[in-house]
Amino acid sequence: MNIFGKPTHFIFDLDGTITREETLPLIAKHFGVTEEIKALTQQTVLGNIPFAESLAWRVRILGTLPVDEVAHLLAHVKLHEGVVQFIRAHKEQCSIATGNLRPWIEELVTRLACACDASEAVVEDNRVADITQILCKEDVVQRYQELGRRVVFIGDGNNDVEAMRVADVSIASALTHDPVPGVLSVADDLALDEAALCRQLRQLS
Repeated sequence: MNIFGKPTHFIFDLDGTITREETLPLIAKHFGVTEEIKALTQQTVLGNIPFAESLAWRVRILGTLPVDEVAHLLAHVKLHEGVVQFIRAHKEQCSIATGNLRPWIEELVTRLACACDASEAVVEDNRVADITQILCKEDVVQRYQELGRRVVFIGDGNNDVEAMRVADVSIASALTHDPVPGVLSVADDLALDEAALCRQLRQLS
């Protein structure tokens, strides 16, 4: 319980906030389709392509890859261990909200041991056949608020902006790369490194 009389719930973006690198470019590099994904990712980060449209295009490129191999690759992605330790120590208060596809991140989420909302997809013959839902992160924030929680959202990308706008407290994460301007415009605070972020999280818990 905090001074506002509500239990706090922390929602973390996944790519670049918990992971030390963006996962879709990592997949692309591993399977040799780097240039196509790099260009789409850069345009998405800059806000030139809406996240939903960009994800659909990237999945068209990556969806032919074996789902089990992608999941195994991401299960071993490097993480910000201080953030992971906080999540594990407060797992009932923490969850992840990611636009990434659930079939690709299931093993990674198991490693993190907390609740996760993600985009959903149909898998057929070990391939992504279709995207059935692209996660709207602000809906996740509002769901926890309706449960009587004070929501703290931590993110860095364009698809985090609306969730951060409706959260009770929002923290822009600069752990992996600079937050986009939209994130900085709505954030209540900025964490320039992992130690600073973990200190802020402990203070808010």
